[in-house]
Amino acid sequence: MAALHDLTALEQGLLVRSGDLTPLDLVSHYVKRIDTVGAFITPTHELALAEAVRLRDRGRPADAGPLWGVPTAIKDLHPTAGVRTTFGSAAWADHVPERSDDVVLTLEAAGMPSLGKTNTPELGSPCYTEPDVAPPAVTPWDRSRTAGGSSGGAAAAVAAGLVPVAPGSDGGGSIRIPASCCGLVGLKPTRGRISAAPTYADPTGLATAGPIARTVRDAAALLDVLAGRRAGDPSWAPAPTGSFLDACDRDPGRLRVARFVTPVIADTEVDESSVRAWADASAALVELGHEVEDIAVPMPREAVATFETCWAVLTAMSVAPEGTEHLLRPLTRWLGDRGRAVSGPEFGLAVGRMRQFAAEALIALEPFDLVLTPTLATPPPRVGGLRDDDDPSADFEAQKRFTPWTSAWNVTGMPAASLPLHWTPEGLPIGVMLAARPAEEGLLLAACAQLEQVRPWRDRRPPGW
Repeated sequence: MAALHDLTALEQGLLVRSGDLTPLDLVSHYVKRIDTVGAFITPTHELALAEAVRLRDRGRPADAGPLWGVPTAIKDLHPTAGVRTTFGSAAWADHVPERSDDVVLTLEAAGMPSLGKTNTPELGSPCYTEPDVAPPAVTPWDRSRTAGGSSGGAAAAVAAGLVPVAPGSDGGGSIRIPASCCGLVGLKPTRGRISAAPTYADPTGLATAGPIARTVRDAAALLDVLAGRRAGDPSWAPAPTGSFLDACDRDPGRLRVARFVTPVIADTEVDESSVRAWADASAALVELGHEVEDIAVPMPREAVATFETCWAVLTAMSVAPEGTEHLLRPLTRWLGDRGRAVSGPEFGLAVGRMRQFAAEALIALEPFDLVLTPTLATPPPRVGGLRDDDDPSADFEAQKRFTPWTSAWNVTGMPAASLPLHWTPEGLPIGVMLAARPAEEGLLLAACAQLEQVRPWRDRRPPGW
């Protein structure tokens, strides 16, 4: 008989709806599971159990969504009222917010109890999750290797069966990178699809929240929960014509798919496993009747320096509490110093230039329905393999070589998803990335669901599952 964590999030929600399970049954099951992958910084089991009792006693509302009663967890970058929120940093180790952000409030309103704050690197900056406030987040496929970052804890939790689905956030690949490392679906939505209320702290428009899940349909269902504009949003995506979950069951028709494998942001060799995954995904798309066409990289290498300027300024904007600056990691201090050296006019010019690069790429890609690349240049590195506290600049360059495609779609604002379509002979997951035109998550999800049907991965489970 299948254990509860064998079920998808939607299957769990359906059993809650039928009355065969209660939210308390699910939360009670998950709190007994042991975190051996560094998934959590701050567990909140007692709060989750209390919320599950409240939901059970209240009963399922008539208008509840399909994930009502299904547990989740909150990335430790999202302020959560009354719960320690460290932003992955020793400088904020004792920080307890008085107010939750919109992602937290939205999940609470959807009836999804949180089991805790998931692991993230300091300020969500690196593409690996090795904070000083928690053990490293590792992929359950090989616990000596990174879960990726910055949503490494969320991905590790879902991949190890500690929660069925979880939100991440992505400013340069931070959902898709850990999804690839952990053998999951990770979707960065289009810019403006999910509100950044109430702080609106990213003036560049690079970052957004998004779902991490074991299946495309679970990811779509969580996107339905998270999506939507708020009255104060500075920009927003047009409302979809139907639910994102329903989009998974639509025939997308014959699609025109552009593809390239040349790295965008770094001169680096691409591992054979990443190339093979990309080629196999191309073949699967052709089998499904789609047209796949090789194109040149749609973004010039000059865009990299512009992105780095914006990234450094964003780091500098996160000012540590007074007297704790010495607790920041060397990489954070190095990036912050770079950001503080940028003048206001220089930053404004960088944001404007980044938008020009985005416009040129969007125009070049307009004839295509989807764009296919690898997600990462290599399988997940070993813990510590990218980090270099003695030379933060070398650390940063190593990250670029590992993730030479993901940030391009943060610049353009296009939705992009990593799918677990390949495994190495050693059993390490390798993701493949598809991007779509802005606001076309429905089409992207329909194509991803097609690929999942012809190249299924649900029955793949890591050691110790």
